Amino acid sequence: METTALYIKNMVCPRCIKAVRQVLEQHGQDIVDVSLGKAVLNTFPGAGELDAIARALGDEGFILLDDRKQQIVESIKNIIVETVHYGDLDELNQNFSTLLSGRLQKDYHLLSKLFSEVESTTIEQYIIHQKIEKVKELLAYGELTLSEISYKLGYSSVAHLSAQFKKVTGLTPSQFRQLKEEKRKPLDKI
Repeated sequence: METTALYIKNMVCPRCIKAVRQVLEQHGQDIVDVSLGKAVLNTFPGAGELDAIARALGDEGFILLDDRKQQIVESIKNIIVETVHYGDLDELNQNFSTLLSGRLQKDYHLLSKLFSEVESTTIEQYIIHQKIEKVKELLAYGELTLSEISYKLGYSSVAHLSAQFKKVTGLTPSQFRQLKEEKRKPLDKI
């Protein structure tokens, strides 16, 4: 049986997966799988049905993507978010270029060029911003030392993490930890 993939923008967490699954179930879809940025269905919804699904997803803050370039870029972003926020970078035995090429079955140079064209930033900068948001989250929780955070996120040293953090946020990790107000960004806004 042939399946249909729907590519969905703004899915950044397990709750998003649950929300998309609920929308698809409410529209009577036969779901094979729902993951960050993608839902696989056993059948292809008709045009009217697809419009209704798109509207319902829109009501939940998601965007159904029909442009192939946007779908690929969203896939890149979802792999990065999944790896940085829900994986263990200290256990990642390959660099992101190899990871992305392998998962998407495309040449990294093509992926990098496409990402930069669509997002007006590089994949590397996007990864850095995601990692800094994860550092902010871990600093806010206060459960790990900066050395442990550095290791967990695959930095070569605490100094490297601190320099990158300051370059992106304008603050040192220690200064950020002392702030009382929330300075984190939602993942779909990075």
